[in-house]
Amino acid sequence: MFQANWTSVTVFFFMGFSHYPNVEIILFVLCLLMYLITLLGNTILIFITILDSHLHTPMYFFLSNLSFLDIWYTSSAPTPMLTNFISGKNTISLSGCATQMYFSLAMGSTECVLLSMMAYDRYVAICNPLKYPIIMNRRVCVQIAAGSWVTGCLTALVETMSVLLLSLCGNNIINHFTCEILAVLKLACVDTSMVQLTMLVISILLLPVPMFLICISYAFILSNILRISSVDGRSKAFSTCAAHLTVVVLFYGTALSMYLKPSAVDSQEIDKFMALVYAGLTPMLNPIIYSLRNKEVKVAVKNLLIRNLLILS
Repeated sequence: MFQANWTSVTVFFFMGFSHYPNVEIILFVLCLLMYLITLLGNTILIFITILDSHLHTPMYFFLSNLSFLDIWYTSSAPTPMLTNFISGKNTISLSGCATQMYFSLAMGSTECVLLSMMAYDRYVAICNPLKYPIIMNRRVCVQIAAGSWVTGCLTALVETMSVLLLSLCGNNIINHFTCEILAVLKLACVDTSMVQLTMLVISILLLPVPMFLICISYAFILSNILRISSVDGRSKAFSTCAAHLTVVVLFYGTALSMYLKPSAVDSQEIDKFMALVYAGLTPMLNPIIYSLRNKEVKVAVKNLLIRNLLILS
């Protein structure tokens, strides 16, 4: 069988959902709507947290980081599929494929770490409210955010480089709609056990471990919520936690099913749909569930609109 390095390959072809032309049209419309909502919601949230001094808190600092991350994440994954569908060319260059793979992994890995750090922030705020300003000071928040980004970018670099060093077969058709690392790995002609082991270790560190920490944080949070005497207070707190946990389960659940499933299970078509969930649906829901439904954000939007109307008048 013909073997070649990545440097001898000039272009890759995406299969996408070409086997299901009717589904492909529906998915195009849905992905376009998700991307526009994601872009609008996260951009609004970033500007609000910058312009309103009342939102200059650790919680909204992390949320603005998450919004910025989600914009890049969505732009690196489903968006190329939209571009290819419009142009009718399901192709990508070598450098484009490597860049797409890296940014998709980097943004996804960073979000895994950042979500767990946000859960810790909520734990400190609810369970240790008096010490919260001291524990979560500005320096600590910046260090946590920077640590999340560095961890995600470094692990993505390790995974991407490990795949780029492999020899490829003559086949340059990727059975996916992006340069997803598991789909690209199937083009290799050599033994990929070491790469798979590396990915397994990184996946365990970035998926079940952060999710376990999130569950512990919310267990303590719910324990404190049950002590709230006000029925309305308990109901509001439970509603917020349930919404947050829904996004966490949706994001981690789909990612876990893809990256930690047994190697004997090969369901590429299902993986494509799951990739759309955690790379398209979750970034769209994050600003809605985490922030735009909060009273503080609604007040900030209202004040910002009133201020702009007064300036224009």
